[in-house]
Amino acid sequence: MNDRKLFGIGAIGTVVAAICCFTPVLVILFAAVGLSAWLLWIDYVLWPLLAVSLAIAAFAGIRLLRRSGRSEIAQGPVA
Repeated sequence: MNDRKLFGIGAIGTVVAAICCFTPVLVILFAAVGLSAWLLWIDYVLWPLLAVSLAIAAFAGIRLLRRSGRSEIAQGPVA
């Protein structure tokens, strides 16, 4: 899997998890279809999903910056 694809997956996962964490999207959707009882686990799943997605996006972003050579921060200190 290339770095661009990995970054895209991390970014999409981050956006989805953030929307579900910070807005009541899942609460409204689950209530609409009668699955409100399943909302007990929502915090145990969404916060780790957000953290993992951010980590994947950051990892892929750093790899992209290192390969392109555009960032002095990503390359480390100059000796």
